[in-house]
Amino acid sequence: MATTTTTNSNEAAASLSDVTEVTIHPLVLLSATDHYHRVARGTRKRAVGVLLGSSSRGAVDATNSFAVPFEEDSKNSEVFYLDHNYLENMLAMFRKVHAKERVVGFYSTGPQIRSNDLRIFDLVKRFVPQGTITPPVFVIIDVRPGRESIPTTAYRVVEEVDSNVPAAGKKGENGGGAAEVRKTFAHVPSLIGAMEAEEVGVEHLLRDINDPTVSTVANLVKAKLSGLSTLTEKLVEMKDYLTAVSNGSMKPNSEIIANMQAIVNLLPNLNVEELVRSMLVKNNDMHMVIYLSALIRCVIALHDLVLNKIAYNEEVGDGLGEVVVGKVKKVDKADAGEEKKEDDDAKAKK
Repeated sequence: MATTTTTNSNEAAASLSDVTEVTIHPLVLLSATDHYHRVARGTRKRAVGVLLGSSSRGAVDATNSFAVPFEEDSKNSEVFYLDHNYLENMLAMFRKVHAKERVVGFYSTGPQIRSNDLRIFDLVKRFVPQGTITPPVFVIIDVRPGRESIPTTAYRVVEEVDSNVPAAGKKGENGGGAAEVRKTFAHVPSLIGAMEAEEVGVEHLLRDINDPTVSTVANLVKAKLSGLSTLTEKLVEMKDYLTAVSNGSMKPNSEIIANMQAIVNLLPNLNVEELVRSMLVKNNDMHMVIYLSALIRCVIALHDLVLNKIAYNEEVGDGLGEVVVGKVKKVDKADAGEEKKEDDDAKAKK
């Protein structure tokens, strides 16, 4: 019984220590973007900072962050600098303002994982309060403007056993050497969340960015295009993964392959005649509506142009007519005067 109780308690502690999801708040995104534009914009550098927030039952909630002075050698990936004193002073000041916020991880503008990230993780882990069950997380915040999907990617550190280490026994025998255990990053689902006050602030920011000249239909079409481009990126990523697994350059992961199989099974069967016919009918109906809408829009625009032309002629046309008539009368009088003068000269000569 004692052994069973100990095993159950260990499993419960392990389940609580696992990170299940990471929620990033808008303030973190704004701070990371501002940090990048101040420090690394236009260069190949990246910005690194500390995430603050809370965690409960494996769910990490990053509500705040601050930048940390960070430099790394572009030629030697093993050389980097992180200001510990600055980090300690900032944490002490944040505790005075927000006592409940603690270190939950660190962020980087990436956009990819680098070799120094595991060492940075070990450094940041020192500042996590004692007694904390949930380990810190690593979040890559992609600040590139061309990204269409969620700009955050979260990771947690896991230990993997490398079974390719040679055994320590005699030649030709299976030795009893222990396999090497190494740390690596594992993907964690991430999402963008906000409290009510943060939602109001984001709405005010978007109101300033909103372009009133763009119609609602254009926004809907843009959203559809961005969704399709993101889907294309994910499909290409799945294709590259399967190609790497088939070539032997990457180890197969049963969970990833099972998810891909589930996605493929959820695809509709397009070989059914009724489905193909219904899709064609709906597509033709949509194109007919688009054609009629464009035709009606052109007719209304031409009608407004004609009405505008008529109103302009009614307001300005009479005045122009009087001016023209006056000019014609003056020209006629001048011609008559010249003809009379010529007749007088002819009579004087006779």
